[in-house]
Amino acid sequence: MPVNLNLADGVPVAGVRLASVAAGIKRDGSTDLVLIALPEGSTTAAVFTQSHFAAAPVLLSRQHLASSGGAVRALLVNSGNANAGTGEPGLAMARGHAQAVAQALEVPLDAVLPFSTGVIGQALPDVRLRGGIEAAAALIRADAEGGDGAGEGIHDGPAWQRAARGIMTTDTQPKLTSRSLEVAGTLVTLTGFAKGAGMIEPDMATMLAYVFTDAAIDAASLDRALRGAVATSFNAITVDSDTSTNDSLVLCATGRGAALGPDHADWQAFVDALSALCLDLAQAIVRDAEGATKFITVRVAGGDSVAECRSVARAIANSPLVKTALFASDANVGRLLMAIGKAQVPEPANPVLSVRLDANRIDVRIGDVLAFAAGGVAAGYTEERGAAVFAREEILIEVALGRGEAVFEVYTSDLSHDYVRINADYRS
Repeated sequence: MPVNLNLADGVPVAGVRLASVAAGIKRDGSTDLVLIALPEGSTTAAVFTQSHFAAAPVLLSRQHLASSGGAVRALLVNSGNANAGTGEPGLAMARGHAQAVAQALEVPLDAVLPFSTGVIGQALPDVRLRGGIEAAAALIRADAEGGDGAGEGIHDGPAWQRAARGIMTTDTQPKLTSRSLEVAGTLVTLTGFAKGAGMIEPDMATMLAYVFTDAAIDAASLDRALRGAVATSFNAITVDSDTSTNDSLVLCATGRGAALGPDHADWQAFVDALSALCLDLAQAIVRDAEGATKFITVRVAGGDSVAECRSVARAIANSPLVKTALFASDANVGRLLMAIGKAQVPEPANPVLSVRLDANRIDVRIGDVLAFAAGGVAAGYTEERGAAVFAREEILIEVALGRGEAVFEVYTSDLSHDYVRINADYRS
């Protein structure tokens, strides 16, 4: 059984070196560049945004991940500027920064994956970023000369905390968590951190997230585990239905610990721990959503397929009318029925079922209060009872479709005045 260690600083993962510096990209002078070095023999898997305007670093990271076969040695992350919508000059700049890391750490060019987050449509400050790369690389080189574990501040818990803060943009707090499990008498550690608060809607993953383990896992198996974990975590959250140009989720295995693979007796335990860690980070993003005052779980059960349940859950979670009603603690059942009714459900697998959802089979619960049943507002339901649930900071909305056995959950937030303020003012 995976154990959640719940350590604010993160549990260090053997072989990972993290250097965080202020390169001068952010106006406030805070840390905005993180360089992560991985030992030789590490393997990496990643998933990226499906946006047609994928940012330059996403395009380059996809290329490098494929050409290296997952043999990645360094991750470069800058915040404050997304290097998106910048065309060929942006791609050339991303390539140049990856080359600077490769030279500084003496690793192959395609072993470097660059990532950026921040304002879209602006050129990166090249000179500042290169200066930051050299400063961060110097810290890692000095540590490497002293041997693994010699450099306090590069491996330790606070180094992970600084890295988690260094990738933030409109986030109000770092998102960092660890899990562990025992494999053949050896403790295997997983630690990850993420950023994201707005422009959040699943379409591969959402935001930037980096997960590391000391297990030894081949790249193909790592990729399979990551994609499974994404389905019920980062692909099950939404804040505002917007998918970023820069979304990326990376999983790195340093090979310093126990060997694992799909045929290993403890493989499923590892997959479960990875999925739980990803869910921790994904939910942390929703809890820190721009202007959010409430955390909402939308659980749709009794569907003909998972895809059907997902469609209904997303229709509810992405509805501005539902989200503003949640903010106002306005238990208007009509908002929920509207959202369910507009869901674009797929063709049913069961030929007996109609394509459209049957309102006469659907039940809707707000927390422990039955609000809608068998085609009408439930007997005994009052808006006062519903409003008492909507006034809570954590809310469960349950929909039973009455069509099958499938279930899917989506996690979202309310939509407040502050969301508008933050997004109106964030560049000023």
